[in-house]
Amino acid sequence: MVKNIFKFSLALLVSAFVSIMRGCDNMCSFCVVPFTRGRERSRPLESILNEIRQLSDQGYKEVTLLGQNVNSYKDGNHTFSTLMDKASLLDPEMRFRFSSPHPKDFPDELLYLIAERPNLCNYIHIPAQAGSDSMLERMRRPYTRDQYLQLIEKMKGIIPGLSLSTDIIAGFCGETEEEHQQTLSLMREVEYDLAYMFAYSERERTLAYRKFEDDVPQEVKKRRLSEIISQQMSIQHRRNHDEIGHRHVVLVEGTSKRSEQQMSGRTDTNKIAVFDRNDFEKGDYVEVEITGATSATLIAKPIATTSLRAYYSAVLEA
Repeated sequence: MVKNIFKFSLALLVSAFVSIMRGCDNMCSFCVVPFTRGRERSRPLESILNEIRQLSDQGYKEVTLLGQNVNSYKDGNHTFSTLMDKASLLDPEMRFRFSSPHPKDFPDELLYLIAERPNLCNYIHIPAQAGSDSMLERMRRPYTRDQYLQLIEKMKGIIPGLSLSTDIIAGFCGETEEEHQQTLSLMREVEYDLAYMFAYSERERTLAYRKFEDDVPQEVKKRRLSEIISQQMSIQHRRNHDEIGHRHVVLVEGTSKRSEQQMSGRTDTNKIAVFDRNDFEKGDYVEVEITGATSATLIAKPIATTSLRAYYSAVLEA
């Protein structure tokens, strides 16, 4: 009886997370991870693939590969691009995402692979943290604003319809009003589909804690974070509104939070879409047409259940 309940509970899950590495070697001045989790250690590739096979056998439809800097993954001669290549071939009906890569060493071959494989999602979380060279230097981020923007331009050029998200820190040590404005301008230039935005808070053992002063007043941090959030919500609303009339394939995650008569799921581009329940089930892939939008949600009209291969074959033929 217990065994049957366990199997039933697994069947209700559609998304899983798989850690592919531990630790971090980047030593960003604001981050405590290298001190709490140590140096980077990558799991053996075959161990990761075996875990993905088990998840596929259990009925999971989506896997997110996790690491503090996934593009640093290295198992002997196996790179992260190799891992994504092999993982995507295990189950063509299983979608794959990953988080988080680092802007310093994002491989071109991975961009082309994402553009080629229907089950590698057209969504990349690419942390910026700040928009000025002076702030990036204090944060010990090994790239400039221009280098970051060049990477974004390349990503958008290789992967049609790419969705991007980022991390932004407001009020880091010594941040001036001009540096804050440069962060706002970077966000306007990139036009992220989603952003994780935070006010800086000290973490013991970090370089920033030892070397810099947390000298931006709390009221200034709050005001700057509010400006960042307000601008981002405006960008998201506009970008989501631009989706109206477009079609997507959505992986159904369950009923909508607001109504049992609607289902909710994520598009390939990691946007929440809600649509009439009909006879759809959790774990179905459903083709939808976007009919409305808010800054957080796409409103959709369901077309029919589909498969990843059938949907993208039809798109290519069209």
